[in-house]
Amino acid sequence: MYGFAYGLEGLIIVTSLLFTVAWIHIDRQMILTIHRHVISRIPRYSITYDNANTWLLHVNQAHQDDRGYYMCQVNTNPMISQVGYLQVVVPPNILDIESTPSSVAVRENQNINMTCRADGFPTPKIIWRREDGEEIAVEKKKKVLVYDGEVLPLTKVSRNEMGAYLCIATNGVPPSVSKRIILDVEFSPMIWVPNQLVGAPAGTDVTIDCHTEAHPKAIIYWVYNSVMVLPSKKYKTDYAENSYRAHMKLTIRNLQYGDFGNYRCISKNSLGETEGSIRVYEIPLPSTPSKQVTHSTVETRESNMILGTRNDSVKGLQTDMYGTKNEIFTGSGVAGIPSSSSMSSSSSSSSSSHASTASVASIAGNGLSAFGSVGNAIDRKGSLAIGKSMFYTEHPPNELGSSEVFYESN
Repeated sequence: MYGFAYGLEGLIIVTSLLFTVAWIHIDRQMILTIHRHVISRIPRYSITYDNANTWLLHVNQAHQDDRGYYMCQVNTNPMISQVGYLQVVVPPNILDIESTPSSVAVRENQNINMTCRADGFPTPKIIWRREDGEEIAVEKKKKVLVYDGEVLPLTKVSRNEMGAYLCIATNGVPPSVSKRIILDVEFSPMIWVPNQLVGAPAGTDVTIDCHTEAHPKAIIYWVYNSVMVLPSKKYKTDYAENSYRAHMKLTIRNLQYGDFGNYRCISKNSLGETEGSIRVYEIPLPSTPSKQVTHSTVETRESNMILGTRNDSVKGLQTDMYGTKNEIFTGSGVAGIPSSSSMSSSSSSSSSSHASTASVASIAGNGLSAFGSVGNAIDRKGSLAIGKSMFYTEHPPNELGSSEVFYESN
């Protein structure tokens, strides 16, 4: 392994110490040691032996250049040798200069390729995964948990693909290495208002809220009557942020008449600005219930109203009726009713008031018997016809022909 010390062992059986042992790097065609002496000027090489039978070549802090074939040679006649291969493995190392930077930005719905390259021996394998464990949408939005390859292609990137991606390089030699690349997807602000109408009674507290999504991070604030709302005894603001999402709340304490109206939640970043509107309206408190009128009282009032109406109607009809009678007896040209002149002469020829009263009663009887023939005259005057079938009171008379129903003696 690269950077570690290795030893190459040569087991040599000799019959005489007159023979010499040498170590040679075949690939470099370079003599490293002869017997107990190090010939190479590379200080990382050293030699040890045990009773002249076992010879060890030590390579300290091995480099990739040290990889290759080594020969242990004894100058016998004929010469004998033993060949071994030193494999120097190198753990993976990510090449930042050839890879995507640790943070990269792209506009939403655009394409981007993220690259990760590494060296090592054996050649490292590159895999991609999301740090949050979500799937990666590649190749026409095909979703995978792990993507193999140096280049990760992302097409029509959405805000949901924003986050940290891990490029991991492995080659079987520990340790594996990774690089964290943050993908920022930029888009203008968007606001979502859960409730656009919020009602509350005066004197209470009310909370309104709005949700926003934006990247780069947006400035979010509330406006009422064209004035920015700042935290105070009247207003309390709460703000919670998660990635590119934010949730903002505004609590209005002790609602008064001047607090009702439209509140605007505004979100602004370098790519745009948007706002949402919430109307706070007053909910009237329930009033104290009034005393209810009992059923018997209502019936009494209704009876009085009906009775008063009937009495007024009867009085009006009687008045109209008396006027009609007078017209009947004083009018002229009506069949069966004497004219005013004949009534005057008749009354003057009478010597006593009793006779005059009797004449009037007689005339009334005649007039009543002829009442049917004067109906048209009554209708022309706008009076009600007083017939048995058309006029009634609460207690209709048994006989309408009697003069006592209409007149009283003077």
